[in-house]
Amino acid sequence: MKVRLMTQSDLSAAADIHRLTFIRQEQSLQWLQCNLNAFPRFLCFVAEDKKCIVGYIIWSQKSGFRPKAILELEQLAVSPNHRNKGIGRALITHSLPLIKTQLALNNATIKHILVTTRADNFAQSLYQSTLGAEIEATISNLYSSDEVLMIARDLDL
Repeated sequence: MKVRLMTQSDLSAAADIHRLTFIRQEQSLQWLQCNLNAFPRFLCFVAEDKKCIVGYIIWSQKSGFRPKAILELEQLAVSPNHRNKGIGRALITHSLPLIKTQLALNNATIKHILVTTRADNFAQSLYQSTLGAEIEATISNLYSSDEVLMIARDLDL
């Protein structure tokens, strides 16, 4: 499996994964297109296995371009047929060095990583084990349920 920057030609496959993963959200292709077009504020990556897109991750730089960047893991999705195979973990761990390289072009490093997710999302353990993110706050009834705000602090990656 390879993790690489998302391209225009990946959008249709990534939109299919988005549609199947985030069933309450609409306009999957338009959502992903907007994020891809906002590079380098949004850094979009795909996981490709045997020339098939099996997942994607979107990172965003928060509150401007800074020497010590605050990143948000904006969205992570894996195709239902490829879940529980370590692809989500690989998307996180393999995209971070690529982000580090991109930030270095502007003499920047990663300071903190922010993640928001449903309070009942099993992926919290993934964010804790891969990033060291800890729950900082719970926000009641934000989207479709309670959301937790997780932060991995002082990374200096």
